[in-house]
Order: sequence, then structure tokens, then C-alpha cells
Amino acid sequence: MSDFLYWLDIFGVIVFALSGALMAGRYKLDPFGVVVLASVTAIGGGTIRDVILQTPVFWVVQPFYLYVIIITALLTILLVRQPKRIPKRFLLLADALGLALFAVLGTQKSLTLGSPLPVAIVMGTITGVAGGMIRDVLCNVIPMILRQEIYALAATLGGGLFVIFHLLGWPENEATIVAITGALLLRLAGIYWKVSLPAFHITEKTDKDKKH
Repeated sequence: MSDFLYWLDIFGVIVFALSGALMAGRYKLDPFGVVVLASVTAIGGGTIRDVILQTPVFWVVQPFYLYVIIITALLTILLVRQPKRIPKRFLLLADALGLALFAVLGTQKSLTLGSPLPVAIVMGTITGVAGGMIRDVLCNVIPMILRQEIYALAATLGGGLFVIFHLLGWPENEATIVAITGALLLRLAGIYWKVSLPAFHITEKTDKDKKH
């Protein structure tokens, strides 16, 4: 991994850790709970990806990621006195940025490890969405990936764009930035303009309908 991608990865960890810490604050968790929620949000997806790909888990090899998460969580506790006063949209924006970053970086790492193109995109999607999904489950809310909002589709788009640019021979850094931008814009469109996929709905017949 180049220095650029490494620091981009660190930035993604900070953003997702912040997202998890703010969610913990909204549900009035204690400091340990804040650190736990920040951790699972920041490294949950990457951990699942590395386990599936049977490669050393990134934060086990480089504990610096854990230090970044702990510092981010503690600073959030110290500086954000009243998490509920922070607009929910800010949490969504932080999550959107983390989603875009990790989806593309997860795809990039999978390709580097020799994964087939479709597998790399799936691994990128898992990297982007799994941490937030675990966070939401721990907070007893419906994960965003299961709602109508465009979420996983944005992650898949980011991974797909990176694969296309990779095949076209784009420089890695440029491909990464453009792919992240594409995923982020799609997710932001879902947030601001309520763009969503159609819901799958089965209409059940009432007793009155059955009589007819």
C-alpha cells in the first residue's frame, strides 16, 4: 500500500470511529461503550474482509489503527459534550464518507491480494457496510443497509468504478479518488434528495378480499 492509500485508510478509520462514537453518545453509552462502538464501526468491515480472504487482519499487524480509534473516541467524549445536539445529518455524512473510502480501499486491497474482479467488488462492499451494520445492530436500530436508502449500492458503485479504472490502466491514486467521489456522491444523493430503491412489498389479502 502506498503512503497515499495508507493515510487515506487512516482517515477512513477516523471518520468511521467518529461515526460510531457519535452514535454511542446519542444513546448515552459509557466511555467503554463509546470505544467499543467506535472500534466495531471503524474496523468491523475490514476485519471480516481479511478473515474471508485469509490474510492477516490489518489492525492485528498494525496496532496503530487501534490507537487512532481510541484517540478519536476519547477526543469525541471530551470535545462533544452533547452528542444529541449534533444534527443527525452530520452522522449520516460522516458515515457516507467512511462508506465511500472503505468500499474503494477494500476493493483495492482485494485486487492486490489477487482476488477475481467480482470478488474484489464484493469484498469492497463488505468493507464499507459491515462496520456500520454492526454498529446499528448493537444500538438496536435497523441497519441502513436494510432500509430503502441507497447505501450498499453506493459502496458497490465505488468498488465497480475502481475496478473499471484499474482495467483501463489509470494510476492507482487517481482511480481511488474518482471512485471514492462517485460512491460518495451517490450516497449523498440518497441522503439529500431521498433517492431510494423501490421497496419489495407483498400485499396480503384481508378477510373481506378473500370473500370475493
